[in-house]
Amino acid sequence: MRPFKLAGTATGAALGALSALAAYGSVSKSSQLFGPSVYRGSGTRRALALTFDDGPTEGTLPILEYLAKQNVWATFFQCGMNVRRYPHIAREVVAAGHELGNHSYSHPKLPFKSPEFIEREFAETQDIIGDETGLTPMLLRPPYGFRWVGLREVQHKLALLGVMWTVIGNDWRWPARRIANHVVQHTSPGGIICMHDGRGVQPRPDTSASLQALKLIVPRLQDQGFRFEVVSDLMRD
Repeated sequence: MRPFKLAGTATGAALGALSALAAYGSVSKSSQLFGPSVYRGSGTRRALALTFDDGPTEGTLPILEYLAKQNVWATFFQCGMNVRRYPHIAREVVAAGHELGNHSYSHPKLPFKSPEFIEREFAETQDIIGDETGLTPMLLRPPYGFRWVGLREVQHKLALLGVMWTVIGNDWRWPARRIANHVVQHTSPGGIICMHDGRGVQPRPDTSASLQALKLIVPRLQDQGFRFEVVSDLMRD
């Protein structure tokens, strides 16, 4: 029985190590395990990337209006289901000069999904965004920031760079002032800020806190000498 116990212990330790590695690869901002990914620029310039997830929705429109007034450009990671629901809003994002990214079709949690499922989620969205806006995304952000086996192959096949974030606003659950304070306190040169112009694929979401926070964040960071760029420009350093 003694050799059996040793083998079982070794197997358990190996499984634990694999589980820890999978967890790190799935959620760590700096992990490259499941595909090439970035979470910030070089920081050599006082520049930031402002990003929005889960759109397009009706809540995208007032955000676009505010960004235009402030002469700020952003990157919008869009869900295919929402682009199909609001194609005219997706086109307004492009017409305003902003960058588009792929945020999956139905906003699922990817861990433990099959590679075939993951490919369908991003390939279908890539086609929908291209058909509706005339632009083919070059960036991908997995829903919830969770990555999994099969995503690397999808990124290679669709020529998509994964984008995480330096700071996330938690703007789906916090009030505006708390969101703004958190983002400003955790922002540094080269940072990528993650906020939301939707709530998953929920129709008619309440994104008022995101908009109110945005109106506090942008002027405070501009007063600190930051300028806003789309992710692709931020990464050119």
